[in-house]
Parts: sequence; C-alpha cells; structure tokens
Amino acid sequence: MSAGVELDHITVRFGQFTAVDEATLDIKGGEFFSFLGPSGCGKTTILRTVSGFLDPSQGKVRIGGQDMAGFGPNKRPTALIFQNLALFPLMTVADNITYGLRVRGVDKAERMKKAGELLELIALPGQGQKLVSELSGGQRQRVAIARALAVQPKVLLLDEPLSALDLKLRQHMRNELRAIQKQVGITFIYITHDQGEALTMSDRIAVMSDGVIQQVSDGKTVYDEPDTAFVASFVGENNAFAGTVIKADKSGAVVETAFGRLRGRNPKGLKSGDKAIIFVRPESLKPGKHAADTTLASEVTSVAFEGNVTHVYLKGLGKKEIILTVGRHGGVKIPEQGAKTAIGYDADMGIVLPDGKMARE
Repeated sequence: MSAGVELDHITVRFGQFTAVDEATLDIKGGEFFSFLGPSGCGKTTILRTVSGFLDPSQGKVRIGGQDMAGFGPNKRPTALIFQNLALFPLMTVADNITYGLRVRGVDKAERMKKAGELLELIALPGQGQKLVSELSGGQRQRVAIARALAVQPKVLLLDEPLSALDLKLRQHMRNELRAIQKQVGITFIYITHDQGEALTMSDRIAVMSDGVIQQVSDGKTVYDEPDTAFVASFVGENNAFAGTVIKADKSGAVVETAFGRLRGRNPKGLKSGDKAIIFVRPESLKPGKHAADTTLASEVTSVAFEGNVTHVYLKGLGKKEIILTVGRHGGVKIPEQGAKTAIGYDADMGIVLPDGKMARE
C-alpha cells in the first residue's frame, strides 16, 4: 500500500539561514517523484523533514492525508535509504534485510520467509546467508532496498543512493530501481543531483535552487519547456544567449543578442524591451544557414568524438562558447577545427525566458 505526501508551505531554517523556503507540492500515492538540484539547494533537507528527522520551521507535512507533526521517524509510514547504505557488515544478507522486523518483534520463521520473498524481488535468490562484504556494490544497493521494503513502508525515501556506484552500474541500477518501484507500487521520493537519474526514472521532478522549488513537472516538460533560466541551464546542456526582446508576436519573440537577432518560442509572454535569455539545445543546432533570425556566425575551436555523438565547440562573437551536438548517424557533415561556419536552428527549438540566475553562476 502506498500513500501520498503533501508539503504545505514548508520552510526550514537553521538560525538565519533558510534551507527550504515555502515548499508546496502534492506527491501522489504510488508516484516515483524526484527532487533534483545542485548541492546545497535544500533537497535533502526536504527528505529529512518528510522522514521526521527534522521539524519544519513552519508549514505541514501530511502523509496519507495525516499531519505528521509530533510523529518521530519511527512512527511514520516511511523508510529511508541513506547515501552510504548503512548495512551491517557482520550480519548476513538475510539478517540485514530483516533487521527492522526483528526490532519490531517479528518471529524468526516469519522473518526468514519475508527475506526469501524480498531476495526474489531484488534478483538475489538463495543468497541470504552471504555476508554483505561478499556482495558487489550493485548487490549491496539492492539489499538496502530490500531492508527498507521489509517493514512495508507506504513511502520509501532515497537519498542519492546510487552516487557511490560507477557509471555503468548506476545506469543499470536506474532500470532495476524503477522496475522494483513499479512492482511494489509504493511511493518513492528520490533525491539526486544527477539529471540522467531524474529524467530516466521519475514520473515527476521538482527542480530546486537555493531552497526554492523552481518547477514541478514530468521529465520531458522540464527538459523541453523549462520555466526559468535556472531550470533551462541546469537540466541538460544548453546554449544561452542573453539580450533584450525587440519584437514579440504570436510566432514567438526576437531577442537582440551579442550574436545578432535570434528568435524562439515565447511561453512567458515577454514584451518588447524585456531583458531575456534565449536557450537553444546543442542537439537543436545544425551547421548551415537557416532563417535570418535563427543563424549565428561562428568558428570551430574543437571537436570531441564520444562514440554515439560528436560535440562541436564553437566560438561566437564575444568569445562565448557554443556547443553543437551531432548524432553518429545524423547525416550531418561535421565541420573541422578552425573552420568558420554558420550554424542555425529551427525557431521553435529556441525558448525565450526572463533574464534570471542560471546554474553554475
């Protein structure tokens, strides 16, 4: 059984520092929901507040519609998987998985039955008598998940659990974690700074910066339709061209930039004279001239082949770096280093947003 989680104007302060500022959202029961943002943005503070390890300075946390005020971590229908997993190295896998049940007084026969069921779920059947030290990193990760699920939480909280794994194993574990979540059907709340993890696994994502939730939506919307300059610059690679809106109509907006006049979609309804940034994804750029207001003059500074894609780094006016990404079989001739070339994009692939703080500033 799963439960929804509601954050109602949650603010968390440490002295004069505000770690989370007026966070309000509704996480549906059975949803895989991720908080995504850079270190220090407040996402782990939210997780600790939901779990009961922190009390909000103001606002309410509701789980399954019930106000959690006054309920400590051991009284909430949640389980938490820490970044370092915190498995017991001298216990067997089965004893690790059933530790929470033992604390609750469940008899040994019932505990071992549950361990067997969970070992099947995490694809480690028959390995209950192994020590944790005999397992690989990915296997230990799965044991931590099984231990959390053993106490039958309604909400599973995961604090960057894949961060210690190497790239290949992380990518594999994303798929396994999502498959486990779908099978058990409970609410997962996942904390990460890894965009690939959030986009791959999540039903919805909350992007955070400086304690503020910038946008909540599904991964495709966050990537293609960012609400703010921060979201556009944090989620995936993006080319940003700052300037002033000189024309706005039904087809979009034209921004006067150091690279010339560039056009893009105008979802925020910016008007002539507004300060703006136009964002164009590297994969949306193509060598060659396009419409007058979607073409930039540039010079290739380097070319990086990465197997399935090639990244072309270009220098535009003002020596600002531009990134163009070409797929392996995209049928596009890749310009050579030192070549002077025009690059362009379809106008609907650019998005014009209000000027604001960007990631990594």
